[in-house]
Amino acid sequence: MVQDFKLSAQLKGHESDVRAVSFPAANAVLSASRDHTVRLWRKATSQSPFDDTIVSQGYGYINSLTFIPPSGEYPDGLVVSGGAEPIIEVKKPNATPDINAERLLVGHGHNVCTLDVSPDGKWLVSGSWDGKAIVWNTATWEMAHVLVHNMDNRGVWTVLAYDADTIITGSADNNVRIFRLKGATGLEIEASRTLSTGDVVRALCKLPSGLKGHPSGADFASAGNDSVIRLWKLSGKEVGNLQGHDSFIYSLAALPTGEIVSSGEDRTLRIWRGSECIQTITHPAISVWTVAVCPENGDIVSGASDNMVRVFTRSADRTADAQTIAQFEESVRNSAIPQQQVGSNINKEKLDTKDWMQTNSGIKDGQIKMIREEDGTIGAYQWSTGQQQWIHVGTVVDSAGSSGKKVSYNGKEYDYVFDVDIEDGKPPLKLPYNLSQNPYDAATKFLGDNELPISYLDNVANFITQNTQGATLGQVSEAPSSDPYGTDSRYIPGLDSQPAKPKYLPHTEFLSLTNGKLEPALARLKTLNTKHIQAGNKHIAMNPDNVEILEELVKQLLQPASAAGKLANLDASKPILLTLVTQWPYADRLPALDILRCLAAWPAAASITDDRYGDIIDIAVRGALDVDDTVTADGSLSDFVANKLDATKANANSVMMALRTIVNLFKLDDGRKLVASKAGDILSFMGHIVGLDGDKGVIGAENNNFQIALTSAAFNFACLFYRERKLDANLDEIALLIMIVEATVRKQKDPEVLFRALMALGMVLSIGPQPVAEAKKQGVDAWLTPVIGQTREQRLKDVAQECLSYLRA
Repeated sequence: MVQDFKLSAQLKGHESDVRAVSFPAANAVLSASRDHTVRLWRKATSQSPFDDTIVSQGYGYINSLTFIPPSGEYPDGLVVSGGAEPIIEVKKPNATPDINAERLLVGHGHNVCTLDVSPDGKWLVSGSWDGKAIVWNTATWEMAHVLVHNMDNRGVWTVLAYDADTIITGSADNNVRIFRLKGATGLEIEASRTLSTGDVVRALCKLPSGLKGHPSGADFASAGNDSVIRLWKLSGKEVGNLQGHDSFIYSLAALPTGEIVSSGEDRTLRIWRGSECIQTITHPAISVWTVAVCPENGDIVSGASDNMVRVFTRSADRTADAQTIAQFEESVRNSAIPQQQVGSNINKEKLDTKDWMQTNSGIKDGQIKMIREEDGTIGAYQWSTGQQQWIHVGTVVDSAGSSGKKVSYNGKEYDYVFDVDIEDGKPPLKLPYNLSQNPYDAATKFLGDNELPISYLDNVANFITQNTQGATLGQVSEAPSSDPYGTDSRYIPGLDSQPAKPKYLPHTEFLSLTNGKLEPALARLKTLNTKHIQAGNKHIAMNPDNVEILEELVKQLLQPASAAGKLANLDASKPILLTLVTQWPYADRLPALDILRCLAAWPAAASITDDRYGDIIDIAVRGALDVDDTVTADGSLSDFVANKLDATKANANSVMMALRTIVNLFKLDDGRKLVASKAGDILSFMGHIVGLDGDKGVIGAENNNFQIALTSAAFNFACLFYRERKLDANLDEIALLIMIVEATVRKQKDPEVLFRALMALGMVLSIGPQPVAEAKKQGVDAWLTPVIGQTREQRLKDVAQECLSYLRA
């Protein structure tokens, strides 16, 4: 009889949720976490403990991880990770955070949530919330293919490099797609098969073939929000399904024996043999985010929302000591289980007592039975087929006064989505939150995503805690009576009560996009600089003094910008940045443009000029658009854009940095004056980007970060025109701005993008009768009215309604 898995080791070191794990060898485990680190856990012998080292330290959540097998060039293999920063990092496993990455892969426009490598190591595959899956050639580290999904702002949540020819993806549009690389010649590849599952797909795994194959004959498995594991042939035929999980399934893996391992939001890791769940391992955490299997010995590693990495084994030699196992079991028993996880309508008085378990067995492994304890609490007990007994796995606590259903926001599911008013006069923002999250982690992410001061951290975290009392693990106090979107529970720092319905217009504060993640940009510049030195391009390479000056500049830029602050070495940095942005090859300019856009928010940035290339706006736009190795200096900015903009060649991320530079110049008076003086040229540039000229294509249409930059710039111009009220000078620009907003609203689906676009329109309309007359002339009512009926977001309905009230006054 096959033994049950038992705890082998608990690896403590991460400070937040462990979102991804890999188990490449018996003595090595890799883990990635929301604490921004990738860790390598090694042990010298099979009996020695795991010791960890930090391989990578990022500046955002790290959500995906894979391992490229050893090769002649890299005998120890390579660790690949991705996350909130849409840059994929490739490092040697013995690297430390201060050692540069072997490669930084740029191609996605949003969180990189999944990675996999083909069995031969030839292909690396990545998937992202931007709706793209990209295949990278590991020999050249170039983008080999983009796998076409044709989704409206829905993420590719899981990828599987099945073999050297076959890639499988799972997405938020409920589909599994199979792609064939063989014979592909173009960049884009269409799916050869699309398989509908009926719900969001979060996990895929390849199943063994031959004698150890799955009894169903399936080639791979998928799972997701419907709690079902589906078994598929590569032909697209579904040959079976496995049911037992009680919530989302996040991860799948296959054992060498052909058994399947799964984990999910119901706190469990499960082992499946054939169609039967043969073992359920409950964790002292709400979310078991990830599982992986060691190919050498069949051990399992899991990562969970309690920040722990755990290893489980069937080998008696590798089983943890009795005390460690007892501590683990005790932590499971002491877990608090939100009532919404086990059912929202529990009648405590009708529950069985412990005596029931003495005479009744479970129907299947993992079955949960709620028992009324002697002290009046509700205990959760789980049936173990292997042990033939009921195991105490936690205590049920009251949850928030909701139906127990998740709330959908931006294509993802949350326990709560709050409206947050940061300052009077500023539009409210959405704050999504899951009970399994640390409130401070959620608050930190919210502030970072919305470019807000870190000084708000305590207030926002306290707001989350106060409005989820009774739902937070371990608390049993009465829950607040608020709707699931949090619109009755709005937060304004320093105030205890808020209006029932906000008025969005007019909004008089400029937006900025100054949140800097500049250390990776600087590291990338150093790597590229070394490449240019080795290639003999010393005329454009930085010397050691230049590198030191740039390092000092970045160190200053990481501090909060203020009108009183000055950059000590701005004059010394100007010629260096100018060379990087205008003289380096087009593909290498992105990190320098990133530094330039952060610099734009600082005093004296508007004074940056060059005799050949013009001011900081000219420099940023020319560097972002000109694909020639040396940027053209001839002509005005509008002529340059008209002649050089080519959507088929432009790097959307580089153009996004130019837009962010423009947005950040609005932060200070001298920057606003510069932008105002070039409003016509800049809005013409933005018009080209959204395709108003009709023949040059559209840039960044599928990149949400790009669209946020574009609509932030549009809003800032609207705010500028509102403040200036110089209608004789600005009416042509206002007409163009309305057209840019229309093009955005008609093509985009992301709620935050639409919100900023509609706010820009509203600010224009609130200027007075002449802009309203122009909007009516352009037929704004015809495309604005449908927004109210098509969106489910109340803030979009509200601001659209406010815009219509101006048009119909």
